[in-house]
Amino acid sequence: MTTTSEIRQPVTGAEDVTWNLADLYECESDLERALEETRSRAQNFSEKYRGKVEKLSPDMLAVGLKEFESLQDHLDRAYTYAFLNWCTNTIAPERGALLQKVRETYTRIGQTILFFEIELLQISEHDFETLLAEPSVSQFRHYLETLALRRNHVLTEPEERILAEKSVTGPGAWSRFFDETLGAATFRFRGQDLSEQEILALFYQPDRATRREVALTFTEGLRDNIRVLTYVANTILAEKASDDRIRGYENWLASRNLSNEISDVAVNALVDSVTSRFDLVSRYYNLKRNLLGLDELFDYDRYAPINGVESKYDWGKARGLVLEAYGRFHPLMEEIARSFFEKRWIDAGVTPGKRGGAFSHPGVPEVHPYIMMNFTGNTRDVQTLAHELGHGVHQYLARKQGSLQANTPLTTSETASVFGEMLVFESLLETESDPRAQLSMLMSKIDDTIATVFRQIAMNRFEDRVHTARRTEGELSSDRLSEFWMESQREMFQNSVTLGDHYSLWWSYIPHFIHTPGYVYAYAFGNLLVLALYSIYQSNKGNFAEKYIQLLEAGGSDWPYVLVGKMGVDLQDPEFWQHGLGEIETLIGRAEKLAKDCE
Repeated sequence: MTTTSEIRQPVTGAEDVTWNLADLYECESDLERALEETRSRAQNFSEKYRGKVEKLSPDMLAVGLKEFESLQDHLDRAYTYAFLNWCTNTIAPERGALLQKVRETYTRIGQTILFFEIELLQISEHDFETLLAEPSVSQFRHYLETLALRRNHVLTEPEERILAEKSVTGPGAWSRFFDETLGAATFRFRGQDLSEQEILALFYQPDRATRREVALTFTEGLRDNIRVLTYVANTILAEKASDDRIRGYENWLASRNLSNEISDVAVNALVDSVTSRFDLVSRYYNLKRNLLGLDELFDYDRYAPINGVESKYDWGKARGLVLEAYGRFHPLMEEIARSFFEKRWIDAGVTPGKRGGAFSHPGVPEVHPYIMMNFTGNTRDVQTLAHELGHGVHQYLARKQGSLQANTPLTTSETASVFGEMLVFESLLETESDPRAQLSMLMSKIDDTIATVFRQIAMNRFEDRVHTARRTEGELSSDRLSEFWMESQREMFQNSVTLGDHYSLWWSYIPHFIHTPGYVYAYAFGNLLVLALYSIYQSNKGNFAEKYIQLLEAGGSDWPYVLVGKMGVDLQDPEFWQHGLGEIETLIGRAEKLAKDCE
């Protein structure tokens, strides 16, 4: 059994890996001066263009778009600094105060230039189509195309100004409260108070009694906060329903699909394809149960290491593994990824009050992205590092598109991250000659794939239930939310995993439900897309790497199906998702064969 002295995570070398925000601003006073300058520029912009956008020539409109983009850059730079500064210590009052101050200023300045996009959408559809063909505005073509998708959902300027003003105390405030609540939460385990990230890391312990105790401890910590977390969830659900109603969206997911540049029909095809293969989840967990020598697999056994050993990595080794794998694929990927380490664009240590999880923030095009993670030294953390660096490389390369077209929709934003994971995984697998070690690595990879594809779609089914119920039943109790959670999870596991009563509260700590409702299916989209791309890469490398770099450089400058179509993938093929699911079945088949070889 794991002893008390082993509970705290060992030293990994990531403890002092902190990011340098001076690339954004040297100090807070610089930020404040920049915001004041931006406020003045925004006022001048308003005086110059308000009421005139429809009448601008294409050349003059191009000038206006560049000025608008520059203003957005300056606003985003200020917000990036305040947000990143807060993320590493969400319980520090002065950091929260700065974030709120910047949010409020950001909103007020944003209201000054809000008219510009509204007036663009007042251009007749015919004239708008003609405008898109003009060479002078060609660099903003896709931004204008996606803006046009919102034509029927944008309100009048006074109405939009009110909604922008109220957003400061709306979903953004509740998201911050959610993060600060979990950031301050402690989980009492064997005499020690652990953070959320520390307790979650213990689910990878080889000792089963420890994992069970961890699950019960984690649940108790959630139970201590469940009243607050339930209220936050209900508020977000109600706010989403209100916004959809005001803007005229047909269903709870329509606005997310629109921003993802994908149709409701295509999303339904993805969801239906994945749910139709929940048999793969059952098949995999039955294999894992047999390999662990268990009569019954419980929820806390899902991430148990095979062979009773969990591999550990220090920060230096993890860094080397990722850089080597990236370099083998393309030297430019390694070069950019190396900059994140050498120039302090990463914050990796586990510290009190730090936001949970991991992300790569694109920052602004004139600076660079930043990566945050909580590195505890397990195999999954190495994959997380590869994942976030994939995002980082993508965001860095796409900067050339400018802030209006650099960012991709969520559906394809996961492409580079999951591809980065695949590169590192296959590299690790190739260098391992012991079949038992190979099996352990392969099972760990499938663990992540199950979580990224099937679990995310199961969470989409949970979201569909709760958003629909909130609109028809009113405020939902924690028991009702737990009921929906268990239903959606049981559908996925198909009796291959026994879910304890404690598991019913685990919907309450998922940040995407709060921060970005509807996000989760994008993970499945990205993972299945990457499995298809990686299959092409393995079968015929050719100039794939160069095309891939070009895909990343394109950012969000065209429709997703157009960009990935250049890689030989047809996103508009109804059968596309089956190919990716077939690759997952192949992975499971590889694991089953290795398991037999190791008997």
